[in-house]
Amino acid sequence: MLRAILAPLCFLSLAATAQPASENPLHEPRETHLRNVKKLTGTGSNAEAYWSNDGKRIVFQSTRDGYPCDQLYTMNADGSAQMRVSTGKGRVTCGWFLPGDRKILYASTHWAGPECPEAPPFTPGKYRWPVFSGYDLTIANADGSDPKPFLPSPGYDAEATVSPNGKWVVFTSERGGDVDLWRADLDGSHLLRLTDGVGYDGGGVFSPDSSLIAWRTNYPKGEAATAAYRELLKQHLVEPMEMDIWVMKADGSGKRQVTKLPGAAFAPIFTPDGKGLVFASNHHDQEGKGRTFDLFRVGLDGKGLERLTWTGLFNSFPHFSPDGKKLLWVSGRAPRGPRLFDVCVAEWLP
Repeated sequence: MLRAILAPLCFLSLAATAQPASENPLHEPRETHLRNVKKLTGTGSNAEAYWSNDGKRIVFQSTRDGYPCDQLYTMNADGSAQMRVSTGKGRVTCGWFLPGDRKILYASTHWAGPECPEAPPFTPGKYRWPVFSGYDLTIANADGSDPKPFLPSPGYDAEATVSPNGKWVVFTSERGGDVDLWRADLDGSHLLRLTDGVGYDGGGVFSPDSSLIAWRTNYPKGEAATAAYRELLKQHLVEPMEMDIWVMKADGSGKRQVTKLPGAAFAPIFTPDGKGLVFASNHHDQEGKGRTFDLFRVGLDGKGLERLTWTGLFNSFPHFSPDGKKLLWVSGRAPRGPRLFDVCVAEWLP
């Protein structure tokens, strides 16, 4: 989800730091794992772009075309044929192609009403992310037609992804009284709660063999922090200033923490070989108040942390193509204006 750390949703706006000009503003020489970086979008503010199962299409969310908040779009892998596939009502987040690529799964508030849900008031010194209670999961045809609710429930339901084996969907939900990860079969049966710790659990993704799930957490530490978390949740808010990446088996067992970094680590995705994770983090910019996010890679054992992007500003929501040859992500590099982010793609060099 999010402009998860940026602008919910799914991810709020952070100030950008100007970067020195270069001959190729889309690539930085230290980005040795990325080659032939290209922008696929050139309008609006874009977030959360994910490949179709055949690698020919991309689904992403964007604020553009006069809509006041995010709508869902699809495009070809080369950036052509961009079209809106959500209803144009409410706010959407977190699109994903279902097996066969004939249908899409996403979260929308349009079931609760046609207007954009109201953002929380600004609180000085605080970063508060709304967990909009109007979000419900939606399944529609790939062209956006015939949208139908999927596992509707009171409270927040969003951030859904599908296992590569085509069996399960994992999503974030308040249906258990807290913000937790849940798993279900694609027909909605065999609903299973995967997390039950006090705090925010979200952004779950499966490993290439579908045996593991990686996700982001924000667990309050101590009684006072726990009480504050619960009070904020009553207002449909969380404060994700500190987040880490965890991994568990697909049935919810074997939970273990992977990152132990200051600041926020989020938007994990497994590397094509399933042996590591690529994620976004601002841990390297704590002196700058955490405004800069870059992509990092780490082993599943938490070792071998490596920085992948160096352009500053914002880099997040990585997703590898089905053949593992390309990396898709959202970036503020070569910005078109304040808080305008683009979907980028590059050849992946392991």
